[in-house]
Amino acid sequence: MAEDKAKKTEEVVEAEQEVVETPVAETTEVKEEKTAKAGKRSAKALAEVEEKIEKEERKAAGDTTPQSDEAAANDKKGPAPKTRSLLERRGKGYRKVAEQLEAGKLYTLDEAIALATKTNPAKFDATVEMHINLNVDPRQADQNIRATVALPHGTGKTVRVAVFAPTDQLEKAKKAGADIASEEDFLQMLDKEQLDFDILIATPQMMPRLGKYARLLGPRGLMPNPKSGTVTTNVVKAVEEAKAGRVEYRVDKQAIVHQGVGKVSFGAPKLAENAKAFIASINSVKPASIKGAYIKAVAVTTTMGPGLKVDVTSL
Repeated sequence: MAEDKAKKTEEVVEAEQEVVETPVAETTEVKEEKTAKAGKRSAKALAEVEEKIEKEERKAAGDTTPQSDEAAANDKKGPAPKTRSLLERRGKGYRKVAEQLEAGKLYTLDEAIALATKTNPAKFDATVEMHINLNVDPRQADQNIRATVALPHGTGKTVRVAVFAPTDQLEKAKKAGADIASEEDFLQMLDKEQLDFDILIATPQMMPRLGKYARLLGPRGLMPNPKSGTVTTNVVKAVEEAKAGRVEYRVDKQAIVHQGVGKVSFGAPKLAENAKAFIASINSVKPASIKGAYIKAVAVTTTMGPGLKVDVTSL
């Protein structure tokens, strides 16, 4: 009996050793993404999204290789573009007169004006302009330069002057040269937005009646202002000065004042007198808070001509 039990035990052990353990296969279920017939989940829409993502990745990597045979056939490889200087991009007339200038040279005011009249490429009577860069901060109230100047020889432009004043002053204003001088009729013109004038002069007592037209006149620079001399009790004097060549100027956001000082046909001497009167006016309104240099740079040019830098120390 003992032998039979021992024999059976040996058979069981051998059977257990012969059993081959089979590895359990890991099954991963692949879920197929369901697509709709139309809309954002359609096969076409999903393909377009993948194509867009690939395109953005190529763009970020700087890959400009054509992705299709048709694009590769249309990819024409020509010569590399040439970078031309600013002078080479100008017209023939401009390049011709620019040859008379010396690069980097600073001219005196008289030399700059004389040369500006000679280097005018335009076929019309161009305006001679001055551009003055000031050492001011226009955001500060005391440094927001705004004033008027009476140019000795005028600007060469025909100025239309309108006067809005009491009835007893209208006749005098017309004799002084005003193009429009009225009271009630003038308000009717403003109601119709007829702005047939370049300068508007008004008396202090008439200003409240112009208040509702501020949005019409203000953006166009036509609103009368005491600083510009267009709000005054002496209407006759204001009209005469406006007709004689009094101009208003103000500094822009870049702290630069732009002003025309006459026409090329004036000749260099008259233009120089106008320019000096303009600079004298600029210096007269120098803010007390400015320390050091007030005028940083000056340039003289014509409407379509090259710019000439002026030596500030010669002013």
